[in-house]
Amino acid sequence: MATIFTMIAKGEIPSYKVAENEEFYAFLDINPLAKGHTLVIPKNVEDDYIFNLDPSVYEGLWAFARKVAVALKAAVPCKRIGVAVLGMEVPHTHIHLVPLQSESDLDFKKEKLHFSEEENKAVAQAILNEYEKL
Repeated sequence: MATIFTMIAKGEIPSYKVAENEEFYAFLDINPLAKGHTLVIPKNVEDDYIFNLDPSVYEGLWAFARKVAVALKAAVPCKRIGVAVLGMEVPHTHIHLVPLQSESDLDFKKEKLHFSEEENKAVAQAILNEYEKL
């Protein structure tokens, strides 16, 4: 059975896409820690543990995530882009990219934020626009 992230990458479940290529997909987290909080996933591999990935997929995922992070920082004013790999919520490898103003912004125990559909569409489009410039 496909994971929810595989269904998102295939377009079976709607998402706020911020970047995509043949192998990887990036989209806004629906329970964000900050505006622009993005998840980066491999499209064709459902393993839930990042260190189980084939080396070429692992390296490609990080290269894609780097490009998305550069676009995210250009689109969303912040001091840094934080990175986290937890893998406990969804059984599909994913990297969290979180715009940070301080270290405490990367605390997954804090209450999640909620943005309107219009806000999510606007920030996703802004990130995608920056990504396409790279």
